Amino acid sequence: MARVISSDCIKCGSCEGQCPVGAISEGADQYEINADECIDCGACEAQCPVGAISEK
Repeated sequence: MARVISSDCIKCGSCEGQCPVGAISEGADQYEINADECIDCGACEAQCPVGAISEK
């Protein structure tokens, strides 16, 4: 199951660098996780300073 980023995202970019498969990219209003590429490792969730990333 892929992780998702909520609208609480502050676009700091700290999650993008933590993703080992490059599934996170900057969207128009917030960062986004490509569900087809996400391996559900949780590295991004642990890195998010505002808790905007969670399991789907």
